[in-house]
Amino acid sequence: MSATRELTALDAAIDRGTRRLLELQRPGGIWVGELESNATMTAQHLFWNHALGLRTPDLDRRIANELMARMRDDGTWSIWFEGPADLSTSIEAYVALRMCGVDPGPKAKQYIRSQGGIRKARIFTKCFLALLGQWPWQRMAPIPPELVLLPPSAPFSIYDFACWARQTFVALALAQSLRPVRPIDVDLRDIGALPGRTRAPLRRDPVRRHAQHRAEQWMRERQEADGSWGGIQPPWVWAIIALDALGHGLEDHTLRKAVEGWEGFMVEDGDRLRPEACQSPVWDTALAVLALRACGVRADHPRLAAAGAYLLREEVTVKGDWAIRLPDLAPGGWAFEYENDRYPDVDDAAVVPLALRALGIGDDAVRRSLDWVAGMQSSDGGWGAFDIDSSAMWLYKIPFCDFGKVTDEPTADVTAHALEVLAPEGYGASVDRGLRWLLAEQEADGSWFGRWGVNHLYGTGAALPALEACGVPPDHPAMRRAVAWLDSVQQAGGGFGEDIRSYADPAFRGRASFTTPSQTAWALLGYVAAGNAEDRSARKAGDYLCAVQRPDGDWDEEHFTGTGFPLHFMIRYHLYRITFPLLALGRLRERLSA
Repeated sequence: MSATRELTALDAAIDRGTRRLLELQRPGGIWVGELESNATMTAQHLFWNHALGLRTPDLDRRIANELMARMRDDGTWSIWFEGPADLSTSIEAYVALRMCGVDPGPKAKQYIRSQGGIRKARIFTKCFLALLGQWPWQRMAPIPPELVLLPPSAPFSIYDFACWARQTFVALALAQSLRPVRPIDVDLRDIGALPGRTRAPLRRDPVRRHAQHRAEQWMRERQEADGSWGGIQPPWVWAIIALDALGHGLEDHTLRKAVEGWEGFMVEDGDRLRPEACQSPVWDTALAVLALRACGVRADHPRLAAAGAYLLREEVTVKGDWAIRLPDLAPGGWAFEYENDRYPDVDDAAVVPLALRALGIGDDAVRRSLDWVAGMQSSDGGWGAFDIDSSAMWLYKIPFCDFGKVTDEPTADVTAHALEVLAPEGYGASVDRGLRWLLAEQEADGSWFGRWGVNHLYGTGAALPALEACGVPPDHPAMRRAVAWLDSVQQAGGGFGEDIRSYADPAFRGRASFTTPSQTAWALLGYVAAGNAEDRSARKAGDYLCAVQRPDGDWDEEHFTGTGFPLHFMIRYHLYRITFPLLALGRLRERLSA
């Protein structure tokens, strides 16, 4: 295909895609797609509504419809699309359906029994079943609320945990110490339930009472404007349960605000209902701006002007828990969610400034964000997402840390995004340290690990643009090794896919039985940044994205390519399927046209 014809094909795909993405903008200048996770979110919504006496027949029916729609043919539920069966997820979905009066069938029960039943479930699942009167509170690893009394300077404190874990553990520890039981009239003994067991006496000593009071105070101080805690489901749900267990009702302002806030997180899908675990308006809007600008949409386009105004309104200007470790660092940056002033993250604080720079606005806000990002650099030179030096890996030996990530150590993808925005802006010392860290993190096969996206395709697709921004030439060995790795995993049709199992099995790195638009786009972004836009591999990736684009300019993508906790909590970002392909095709066209 000649260069002219190729550009014409790219032009057509980009034109269709930009029209589609512009159509998807919501009021207020926002782009936001559903953040889809797994059936536990839906089941737990029923559990806490039951605990508070808020269930209705309509709620039960729509939740049951959602859970049955998510059940696979073998009677199980998984954590991600086409993933393996997961015991805890299946137990929670099974219990919720039984509560709704729906029998999931013998296969579901058989699977749960074959895997050891409730006894083998994770601690979160056991805690919910204890709340429902189906498991003794004392038969699980305790999370002592006294943790909240330890100062940050102590050898061990809640501030050693990542922000999402500490928020959850404080609320869960408080609830667990109170041992609330809101029984359900369902016989679950056939899957290992232990209903009606005598509970051990509650501790009533002054230290425990003081810890409970402090945990309650700690939670109340950190509630966000929308009623959430950190804009994420786990601490939100357990804070609701803890406040209820303390005897508070909806007359309590904090509890009422928390319960009412959930309405904004519910996804109505016909006669099905499910909650989102989190929402991503800032992240999605920034990515949409970058994609549209790369595709040639002018900076003063009304839709982009509205998006820029929205992003500027969402700047974080107050200190949060990150300041406990960095009291002298001025606030700045952006959070991922609608409301999350206490927990801005380095990814958003880097990507939003890239978007604002592309729009030519917000110099002061950008500078505050970049200063904050530079200040959040860990001592080894890399960046974590929310905290600095959150690398206490011994925490995983604690029995109650069985649900995935509880640390926020530096990772290649977050570090790459920080470098991409800092390198052109005069942060030489931070960039030098970060670049050394990123180069040292390159895997022996030439790829980089992806913490917040699946997986080595995401990490490599972030690292190569960062190296380019840092002035690393295309012939640098790190660039050539990365391109060689991409070439080695590209599929015959030009696309790329990576199975989530790559987080556990290196044989799946960059490999899958499928391809996805977002993962292909990450690879293409890497090719372009490494100076390979005109090479056959990059052109094949571009041709693939053009070929699988829908007539309306969108793309289809059912596989989960986003990561919350590797293997334990996976995400399908519903806009990744269009923002990343457009960003990659736009940058490819820029290089081919140069």
